[in-house]
Amino acid sequence: MRDRIIDELGDLPRSRFLVYLMGPYQAFDVERALEDVDPEAIPESVDFGTLVGSEHDLERDEAALDLLLEVRDRLRTEAGVNAFLAIDVDVPLAETDAATQSIEFARASNAVVYVVPAAGDNLGVGIEVGAVLEALFDDETPAHRQERVLFVHESGVRSAMIAAVRDRWEARIYSYDDREELTRQLRLFVRDLVRKERIGELPRLE
Repeated sequence: MRDRIIDELGDLPRSRFLVYLMGPYQAFDVERALEDVDPEAIPESVDFGTLVGSEHDLERDEAALDLLLEVRDRLRTEAGVNAFLAIDVDVPLAETDAATQSIEFARASNAVVYVVPAAGDNLGVGIEVGAVLEALFDDETPAHRQERVLFVHESGVRSAMIAAVRDRWEARIYSYDDREELTRQLRLFVRDLVRKERIGELPRLE
């Protein structure tokens, strides 16, 4: 999957450093995810009843997508890494469903970042985060994976899922006030991982 993603995204100074950006910019395949993920593995704070069949507000989705596109583009131009959204990689749903795609993209990436803006429709956040983190942090996962995951939310966003991310998976969690601060935090996070790979503190993914 790594080579497939890299081939589709094109050449950059750090083409093989993949940053998978996730966020509530489109409906996540919740029902499919529930089929694939053990419900006992998802924190009780996730209300499945509100996730399945929820309606999305188009303007909120568009605002969240616009934010993620800007972050993606700035990471590509300012940090030189291959940042991407799921929609940037052409994997037909007939080949792999959305839930499985998200997990495979995360496993193939050097960094995984979930952005939760206040403007986004965050009903699907809990199930997608739970599915991906359970896959990344299972008993067979190398310890270095934990360092590669960041959950960042806009200041003022409150969710029991945020606490669950910290308590269950001990993932790194930041908050941000505006786009500039968000981009700066992600750029520093990515550059730190690039440095750790370069000096051998983290293994290179090939």
